[in-house]
Amino acid sequence: MKNIYRRSDGRFEGRFRDSRTVKIKYFYGKTKSDVEEKMKDFLGGRVFSHRRMTVKTLFNEWVDSVKVKVKESTLSNYIGKAQAYILPLFGKLYTDELTEDMVRKFIAACSSDGLSSGYIADIVLLLKSMLKYGERIHNIRNNISGVVIPKRRKAEIAVPNKAQQKRLESWLMHNPGLTSLGITLCMYTGIRLGELCSVKWGDIDLKAKTLSISKTIQRIRTNHGTKLIITEPKSTSSIRVIPLPDHVLDLLKQYKSSDESYLLSGTEKPVEPRTMQYRFKAVLKKAKLPSVHFHALRHLFATNCVELGFDVKSLSEILGHSGVEITLNRYVHSSLERKKKFMKKLCFTV
Repeated sequence: MKNIYRRSDGRFEGRFRDSRTVKIKYFYGKTKSDVEEKMKDFLGGRVFSHRRMTVKTLFNEWVDSVKVKVKESTLSNYIGKAQAYILPLFGKLYTDELTEDMVRKFIAACSSDGLSSGYIADIVLLLKSMLKYGERIHNIRNNISGVVIPKRRKAEIAVPNKAQQKRLESWLMHNPGLTSLGITLCMYTGIRLGELCSVKWGDIDLKAKTLSISKTIQRIRTNHGTKLIITEPKSTSSIRVIPLPDHVLDLLKQYKSSDESYLLSGTEKPVEPRTMQYRFKAVLKKAKLPSVHFHALRHLFATNCVELGFDVKSLSEILGHSGVEITLNRYVHSSLERKKKFMKKLCFTV
């Protein structure tokens, strides 16, 4: 922090404590502006405020500033990460006491505890955003601006192979019901779990053969526990209309209910994502298939579409991605057999 005052001999003295070295720097001049100029030179042209805030105080203020800009679920995510990881370790520290070395050690500890690289990156990005806000609004020194956000490594998601897919489809066909209908719908549209749980019969146009996605359901943390919310999907590109295959339409016609009823429950009360995930696990167990996450159905759909020759732009829009890069990087994976098939097509041109 810095402080400038007039000495008894008439000169001005400025003091700045460098939190990185924990040393006091002294600056002298005939006028206050002289001292400020010297401090500016030392600090790279900027004089920081002498105000001190704890990380917890800054976080609370930052939350108030962003809550009008983000979705309720996003705000809940920020608060959850801060309460679980940032505030217990750094909350009582003054922001100028926070150093890059502390954050690097924190990253290493999180990694050792088994947190994914993506999750750690989100936490560090949250911390850096708070400090950047404090620097911009309160002119406080941001000592962690040089911290590099950990690179996100893609986690491999287990996807059913062809034989497992056929086994699952056979089980669903011989065990009809709303749960089987929901799983089948995801296998042939690639919609997300939260989106599936939000689908009402009014979203399905049997004549036009389309499914409209405009909502998602998720359970979020609150100050008093958790609650289920129905909100818009994660991005505007996720609001979309998906053409439905004929065999899926035939299944839907068998269960058609009132427009305000949810597809998975057949009533005006939705089935929440966690419940559907449990049901999916039970189906896999009964079908004697390996346990995979529900999201694997989305990957399975994308993989099948690529193998059928879908152009990436169409697939990207069906999946609700903001750009084809996301589709290519996240879902388009070519198997070794597929690579061999293409390589066999190469031959001498003479």
